[in-house]
Amino acid sequence: MKNDIIVVASLLGGVLCGISIHTPLFDYCHDVTGILLMVLVFQAGLNLGANCDFKAMKENFRLSSLLFPIFTIGGTLLFSALASMLLAMNLNDGLAVGSGFGYYSLSSVLIVNFKEASIGMELASRLGAIALLTNVFREMFALIGAPIYAKRFGKLAPISAAGITAIDVCLPAITKYSGQEYVPVAVVQGIALELAVPILITFFCC
Repeated sequence: MKNDIIVVASLLGGVLCGISIHTPLFDYCHDVTGILLMVLVFQAGLNLGANCDFKAMKENFRLSSLLFPIFTIGGTLLFSALASMLLAMNLNDGLAVGSGFGYYSLSSVLIVNFKEASIGMELASRLGAIALLTNVFREMFALIGAPIYAKRFGKLAPISAAGITAIDVCLPAITKYSGQEYVPVAVVQGIALELAVPILITFFCC
């Protein structure tokens, strides 16, 4: 929760600085975005390879283990499409935003990087900000709502709601309210979604 507040505060601080301060340094923001993108993708791969849970899950992997993350992806994209229609938003843009699955840092940078060429830096930055906030809120609601989801919709509900954060930030809440036996499901989902995020966002943005 504390990290989410810091992220939102950083975004708002950046907006205020962009409005009130004018400096030639801002011309280099595009280059910084590209560098950050490469660093974030490398960091995602590093986390995946170094994660001890990943090594254990790799040894016991079954194709049936992918069914739950597939349902999570399908449900997220379905509701992202519905939200796009309700908000009169471009369908591909809405699906790209939903494809972050809670990975706010990587998804927002990817969207800005891919969409700048087609819609311009200003609109791409707005879409990136929407993606950032959407995925931050997903993580917050997953953490706050975990006991309610588990009680009303079943033990798998907190894992699905958490998206990619089921493997890290939300894992303690999942362990507490769903049970230790659901940790492998959360880990498999986190790994599968971490691989899916760059693929799906690239697909919907290009």
